[in-house]
Amino acid sequence: MITPDDSDYDTARAVWNGMIDRRPAAVVLAEDAADVSAAVNFARDNGLALAVRGGGHSAPGYGTVDDGVVIDLSPMRSVEVDAEARTARVGGGATLADLNEATHAHGLATPGGIVSTTGVGGLTLGGGIGYLTRGFGLSIDNLRSVEVVTADGQVRRASESENPDLFWALRGGSGNFGVVTTFELDLHPVDQVVVGLFFYELEHAGDLLRFFRTWITDADERYGGFPAFQMAPPLPFLPEERHGDMFCVAVVHWSGPIEDGEAAMQPFRDLAPRVGEMVSPMPYPWLNSAFDDLFPRGVRSYWKGNYVTELTDEAIEAHLAHGPKAPNPSSTMHLYPINGAASRVGATDTAFSYRHATFSTVIVSAWPDASEDAANIAWVRDYAAALTPHSEAGGYVNFMSDDDQGRITDTYGSNYERLRKVKRAYDPGNLFGHNQNITP
Repeated sequence: MITPDDSDYDTARAVWNGMIDRRPAAVVLAEDAADVSAAVNFARDNGLALAVRGGGHSAPGYGTVDDGVVIDLSPMRSVEVDAEARTARVGGGATLADLNEATHAHGLATPGGIVSTTGVGGLTLGGGIGYLTRGFGLSIDNLRSVEVVTADGQVRRASESENPDLFWALRGGSGNFGVVTTFELDLHPVDQVVVGLFFYELEHAGDLLRFFRTWITDADERYGGFPAFQMAPPLPFLPEERHGDMFCVAVVHWSGPIEDGEAAMQPFRDLAPRVGEMVSPMPYPWLNSAFDDLFPRGVRSYWKGNYVTELTDEAIEAHLAHGPKAPNPSSTMHLYPINGAASRVGATDTAFSYRHATFSTVIVSAWPDASEDAANIAWVRDYAAALTPHSEAGGYVNFMSDDDQGRITDTYGSNYERLRKVKRAYDPGNLFGHNQNITP
């Protein structure tokens, strides 16, 4: 346990978002479920606020809290792979990089995320959107069971057959119901993938978005990726004089046979002239870490997200008006497709209710200097506001900021009242309230 008197306190209390500067009374470095249970009991019995940290990537900084207890799961990063059963048992503090390293050794992978430093726990509990979603569903669609410490300090197992109500709520209900110390996930045969990065002039941004909305509807589910706006980093396949310029970009991957990869990328070559492109087979973990350098630890950041069922012409016009104004290289919009396998799960089968949506939009800005806070936050808010009339009422909880608490009811839709019932059963005092909160 680390307290303010300890020399490593400032390191222990820090989270990924550099805008968050909170001072907990104690940070508990939990090594197993018993440690978690003890910390939960201590916080509850002493009326202290409680925060739970996996990878620490929460945009609103929910992995720390003022004057309360932080349960830091980072010592619990083990990943045990059963290659024959195609499953992995993953510790609550593991990152996507930890998971990918262990599973890739067996030519296996599971859907999850875009940045490899993200914690498996927070990502999964919120739903888990990633590159492999169209082919294999959300992370929660690949979740077999969990070990979870609930607000009474009890260590429980939850699955379809054990505590099924709790298991249902944990699949999309975020951190509202307990501290998950172990995840059991299904794995799939994904080893090498063919990746295409296509940079187009901004004049072709409308063409890219209109093409993508139609093409993705019935594209082979071995395709993943997204359109984006991106200030060009110093990549070797881009002209040096264009580094720092703004482009529209297609990030595409093909997880089918490697020999089919070149042909799979042809639609994006036919779309428009490219300023630069890279098409190459590579290990899946490389793809899952390609954006890591744009979001280093300690960067200041602000996020917004919406679900989109139909990418209308009006929505595309809003993208064209706001996307190119991204203020720095780590400011971007990604339009993630969530159709395919994810859409074949029923809206009430898990807490993640937006199974009918085609896309999940994220608008994020990340920057190093506090003097740039206002401009970066304004860009994200203005962009999101322009898209709101053309989006669903709810959004992906992992893409929400602290000022999105008012959207929780819309985000869970018809599942919200059932989630409240589960909350009352397992956390009636709202001990786990430092999150996108579902009130008992």
